Amino acid sequence: MTDLTKPAVRPANARFSSGPCAKIPGFDLNMLADAPLGRSHRASVGKAKLKEAIELTREVLRVPEGYRIGIVPASDTGAVEMALWSLLGPRPVEVLCWESFGEGWATDVVKQLKLEATVRKADYGRIVDFAQVDFDKDVVFTWNGTTSGVRVPDGGLIPADRAGLTICDATSAAFAMDLPWDKLDVVTFSWQKVLGGEGAHGMLVLGPRAVARLESHTPAWPMPKIFRMTKGGKLIEGIFEGETINTPSMLAVEDYLVTLKWAKGLGGLPALIARCDANAGAVRDFIRGKGWIADLAEDPATGSTTSVCLRFTDGRIRDGAAFAKAVAKRLEKEGVALDAGAYRDAPPGLRIWCGATVEAADVAALMPWIEWAFEAEIAAP
Repeated sequence: MTDLTKPAVRPANARFSSGPCAKIPGFDLNMLADAPLGRSHRASVGKAKLKEAIELTREVLRVPEGYRIGIVPASDTGAVEMALWSLLGPRPVEVLCWESFGEGWATDVVKQLKLEATVRKADYGRIVDFAQVDFDKDVVFTWNGTTSGVRVPDGGLIPADRAGLTICDATSAAFAMDLPWDKLDVVTFSWQKVLGGEGAHGMLVLGPRAVARLESHTPAWPMPKIFRMTKGGKLIEGIFEGETINTPSMLAVEDYLVTLKWAKGLGGLPALIARCDANAGAVRDFIRGKGWIADLAEDPATGSTTSVCLRFTDGRIRDGAAFAKAVAKRLEKEGVALDAGAYRDAPPGLRIWCGATVEAADVAALMPWIEWAFEAEIAAP
């Protein structure tokens, strides 16, 4: 683009936020009309809705039988905290960090739970060297770095004969990437990412090894009621059958059911993965070979297909943070990309959400606008 003429085509949906994310295509509030508002979540209708949400989650994500799936409070954060506080302690711990949320889990493990832990860190745009990780320890990590745009490329990096537990924060990977369930003992995610559901509720998936740990280990610290998953040394199975620890929003539950049925109707997990791949591909096809913008992910094999993070590389830019914010502001003012700035702790740039609820045509339409905003900001006095 050699002039400042605005592109002719605009995205039909400018919502590229990385959470809460765009609703499913064609979403309408009338889709939630079947929500049992004003009814107890412990009434038969409420229990049925919650159980259906668990069963559809299992079906769409292909979660193996024997893995428990629970709806828990406080989004993905609550699910991760439940896992850390309930399961850690018997073994040394390794925490793997390549973005801000992983660093948050390291803080909890080291400073709050005060456990013996090795913290392995990688700069934004990279992941740690898994060959150095001791999987005979309990290992805590994010599968996809929402704020860094990098992910674990495949499950082959995790040994099958590990002695420790793997605790995986998969909040921006679930429904977008093929998670290797046999390599993951605990998986957490939230509703408001890849399927564009509403916030506040988290999902906790426990494999058989995690259940065995829960039933054999008593944490050394006081356990808040909201974290307790056992009673008398046995798993409280009701939590994983729809009997939630605290009161869920039945409106949000209905919204999650709508998104799961939409996903199932598309063709399930393979179709969701294909949509994310196409969206991320539209971004990377556009930036390929350009000297002014690049993928924050240094290795294409680790590039996220949901939270694609970009950095500006033009030598004329003096203040990278101010420049990136100005570009994001231009995009928002034009109504072509809302909430597309990089995360506050990440390197300056843009973050384009490419999850399954985003249309590839909208991503493609956005790309020329990014170039226009870049050129306009370069030319600004």
